[in-house]
Amino acid sequence: MAANKRQPKLAQETVSYEGTPAELLKFYREMLLIRKFEERVGQMYGMGLIGGFLHLYVGQEAVVVGVENAITRNDPMITSYRCHGHMLARGVSPKTVLAELTGSIRGVSKGKGGSMHMFAPDYGFFGGHGIVGAQVPIGTGIALALKYRSSDSICFTFFGDGAANQGQVYESYNMAELWKLPIVYVIENNQYGMGTSIARASAQTEFFRHGEGLGIPGIQCDGMDVLAVRAASCEAALHVRSGNGPMIIEMNTYRYRGHSISDPAKYRPKEEVKEVRETRDPIQQIRQRILDDGEIKEEALGEVDAEIKKVVVAAAKFAEDAPRPDPEEVYSDVYVERNE
Repeated sequence: MAANKRQPKLAQETVSYEGTPAELLKFYREMLLIRKFEERVGQMYGMGLIGGFLHLYVGQEAVVVGVENAITRNDPMITSYRCHGHMLARGVSPKTVLAELTGSIRGVSKGKGGSMHMFAPDYGFFGGHGIVGAQVPIGTGIALALKYRSSDSICFTFFGDGAANQGQVYESYNMAELWKLPIVYVIENNQYGMGTSIARASAQTEFFRHGEGLGIPGIQCDGMDVLAVRAASCEAALHVRSGNGPMIIEMNTYRYRGHSISDPAKYRPKEEVKEVRETRDPIQQIRQRILDDGEIKEEALGEVDAEIKKVVVAAAKFAEDAPRPDPEEVYSDVYVERNE
């Protein structure tokens, strides 16, 4: 029998998206909410109001906002432990997200998930997962369920460069391509894993090419540019929704903080972080674009800034004042009760 001679599809770069003034303002508001929320969370952790592990999304806001604005709420989303921004982008109340961080019964997962294990299935969000790469086979399973049910939805599965070489990731790629599952694998390449640069951890640092041997097409975009992210996400969604099977998007982004709140990030020079903040910050980029367009003035952006500040302050107060779970709550939502 002749061997399969099918050639993999070539990877390509995507073009950006212009966006209307109203869209640009929407992107600005959504990214700013995530930024200010995460900065407040970092402060509250330092005050001892939040415990456990904490991984902030500061610097990467354009990725999830760009993706969310390219799909619908019917398209499931799943990610790793760096998940607060994804929750907010999906439309979950900042109050219930922050209350989850403080361990309150009013948190989105009743205080049981904390920072790393938040879930909001009513919003199409299936976690927050603490094991590196574990969400990838789960997301692939969600895609299998979508195909089994003949759904038009697709699953966007997020993971980082540190997880990209996990064995379970490649197994998921294989199954997704074999069964032509409706899934987009979004690699948030923030350049460093847990203290290790991608050059020291991966033989192939162009992660969008990792599925080529299986015939999975990949695209790469500037993950610090929300318009480029939206364009890439639309392209991938169209490809997958048309029944062509999985696709990979590599979002080249950058985290300003350490891997976690306890990571001083001494493995990278301060000058590097400073340069990215000053030249590639996603929020400043879109702000400048809005001002250059001229239709929306500085005063209007100032009003958005003030609005977001009030939202975050209110969320912090809600979380601080919210009651802790009753001890009996530890037994709820653990097992499914079945009536035989």
